[in-house]
Amino acid sequence: MSLKPNGLARAAVRFKPASFAGTFVALMMSALIVAACGVLLETSLRASVPAERYANAPVVAAADQSARVVADTIDGPEETEYPLPDTARVDTGLAAKAAQVLGAAGAVPDFTFPVHGGDSSGALTGHGWGSHAFTGTALSKGAAPHPGEVVLGADAARTAKAGVGDTVVLETADGRTGFRVSGLAEAGAGDTAGERAGGGATAWFADAEASVLAGHPGKADAIAVMAKDGADTDALAAAVEKALTGSGAQTLTGDDRGEVEDHGLAYGKETLFAIGGSFGGIATLVAVFTAAGTVALSVGQRTREFALLRAVGATPRQIRRAVAAEALLVAPLAGLLGCLPGIGLAHWWFGQMQDRGAVPEAVELHVSGFPLLAAVGVGLLTALGAGLAAGRRPAKIKPGQALAEASVERLRPGVVRTVLGLAAVGGGSALAGVAASAAGSDAANASLGVVMLFMLAVALLGPILARACAALFGLLLRGGGASASLAAANSRTNARRLASAITPIVLAMAFASTLVFMHTSESHVASEQLRDGITADHVVTAPAGLSADAADRAARAPGVDAAVSLLDTQVLVPVRGGGETSLQGTATQGISGSGAQLAQVQDLDVREGSLDRVGEGRIAIDRTLATATDTGLGDKLPLYLPDGTKAAPEVVAVYGRGLGLPAVTMDRASLDGHVTSAFADTLLVSGGDAEPLAPLGEVTDASGYALAQNVDREFGAWANYMMAAVLGGFAAVAAVNTLVMTVLDRRRELNTLRLVGSTRRQVLRMLGWESLLVSAAGVALGTAIAMITLTPMMRGLTGELPHVPPLLYAAFAATAAVLGLAAVTLPARTALRDRGA
Repeated sequence: MSLKPNGLARAAVRFKPASFAGTFVALMMSALIVAACGVLLETSLRASVPAERYANAPVVAAADQSARVVADTIDGPEETEYPLPDTARVDTGLAAKAAQVLGAAGAVPDFTFPVHGGDSSGALTGHGWGSHAFTGTALSKGAAPHPGEVVLGADAARTAKAGVGDTVVLETADGRTGFRVSGLAEAGAGDTAGERAGGGATAWFADAEASVLAGHPGKADAIAVMAKDGADTDALAAAVEKALTGSGAQTLTGDDRGEVEDHGLAYGKETLFAIGGSFGGIATLVAVFTAAGTVALSVGQRTREFALLRAVGATPRQIRRAVAAEALLVAPLAGLLGCLPGIGLAHWWFGQMQDRGAVPEAVELHVSGFPLLAAVGVGLLTALGAGLAAGRRPAKIKPGQALAEASVERLRPGVVRTVLGLAAVGGGSALAGVAASAAGSDAANASLGVVMLFMLAVALLGPILARACAALFGLLLRGGGASASLAAANSRTNARRLASAITPIVLAMAFASTLVFMHTSESHVASEQLRDGITADHVVTAPAGLSADAADRAARAPGVDAAVSLLDTQVLVPVRGGGETSLQGTATQGISGSGAQLAQVQDLDVREGSLDRVGEGRIAIDRTLATATDTGLGDKLPLYLPDGTKAAPEVVAVYGRGLGLPAVTMDRASLDGHVTSAFADTLLVSGGDAEPLAPLGEVTDASGYALAQNVDREFGAWANYMMAAVLGGFAAVAAVNTLVMTVLDRRRELNTLRLVGSTRRQVLRMLGWESLLVSAAGVALGTAIAMITLTPMMRGLTGELPHVPPLLYAAFAATAAVLGLAAVTLPARTALRDRGA
């Protein structure tokens, strides 16, 4: 079939542009969504950060900063990478091997680690002095440091009020000790890059002891390789790679070096991929789904025209060709115009993520033609497919039958459509049962299928559901007078039109409620667990971490019963979900004292075992994690420590407050050498007064600490609300668009009512009742889908029912009602005014 626009298509678009306005808006909005998510997805795949610290080291050797899982798929083994929570390191001895390769001018092991000054308020960044060879740092006074000595930057020297020859007391992972100041230095560009990122003042130590001071004896963050003049970078990289074969180190050049110094890039890529890929896929389906419905409505509204064309001799092929050609005329322009605001949305969304620290500032947004072509292509295919499907029956039936169906709506829905709709209901119900019996990510993944299948069922069974809603709400409208009764009768008679108006509202309500109330449910349970779990009288924190002896000093304060410091980090735990194994980043706390002491300051709600046994090779875990990993008391739990080191500690306790508190509890010593910072983040103190604890850091009570922790979850809340706004906003626009289209298509009907004696106010009142019926039905169905989805999901994730704030839900319902009323009454007033009624 030729898709070249024929006279019918050109005439329809030229002489009745209003008939295509709704289709144009729907296709433009779908292109906006697809383009925005596509740009973010492309950025996640191409994101990089330029090397700053290693800008003058053309080759860098570093450990793989990802843990990898190999899964068997239909296409064979498939490897998936997961970014490590902390830095994986390499042996310092590799520097000597790299320095001997052809073209290398030298190789230096690089170290970056936190250092505390003489009190808890001092914070410095420590490096090995050898790094000055590639960072540009130079001595301004004195000499390079030997073991037991330090070179201070200008800021550090000023703060410590120290000069060459003085002794400063510094605390590192190796403990608190005095260092002789051997020199003062002006930080080079490679070191000031760290200061701009929040590194603060700088201190340089002898390379021979830097790894010990960093807490990783014999290990370096990376090996920086300098090149001789004229040496080819690629050749040098190949030589270094060959020399380090078998060491596990990767050889990096170009922008790949930037990922070694900025670990936020890996998480930024994950965040962008989650929004552009995972959420983008759902958003694209919703956009296509909604646009297809609008196109089908537009074609359906012109059934009378097609019937007349068939009556005057138009062939079925000409009708189908006209519908397809109309799509070619409207869809490309709508897609192109939608791409422009789509790029703007992607820019704004990306900037918001950077402002919130989810994506490194150095990452740039990538905009190419691929996502834009995809957006236009998706819109075109949607318009073609929906238009041809909707125009299939008017084109194939006999002219007389077509005229009859154009006058009176068919009461019996199509068999295929009904069977598919019932199959979607059955599939959604089955998945809801699976989600109800699952836990963790399995429940969440199954619940996603639930909402999609029930939305498909609403679209396919729309006329049946609309007729049922009209009958139900019609009983309630009987007491509303003649206008209300007429609205109920209209809705029952024109179920297809009612279904077209209800479906976008169901979409908006279901997706917005699912995303928003998923967050409110998790936050509600987490806040309760955090509030009930912190039983300490005082909580001490410090931005740069607490001193190593903070717990001991607090324990000696008058009246203190227990003091336990906590080091917050993450471990990667293999979990099964959807038949595949993935690595789940799991919040972990390393405790300085015994499990018995922890129980005095923190109530984890232990369900099995005892915290007393937590120690070397023995951990306690949350019950949800235990279910997700199929691990019980006494079992070994395989996991990756923060730097990627594999471990399999024994589970000695299972507790119930792992959503508000960390899901894994282990002793602090088990994390030594596996984290960048050796300093604890939090100190929990039971008994005593706050005043003696003030020198250790900022002191607050349990409620103040809980409030601060809730603020830290703001990005998750913002991300969920943003996704809900995008999907809900798109569906709301689609709902308004559909309602306007249906009202404008009823000009003949509205004026007939005026001719038989109805007043303008009565007609508007009837339409108002219809809009309230549409809104009420859409809200009810959307709420039902959201609750069916959320209940098993929250049972699996939190063990509780969904938490729905009444005011927030009322705001959603009121918004749907107001939008529906405005979308009906405003165009109706215009239509009545245009006819002089």
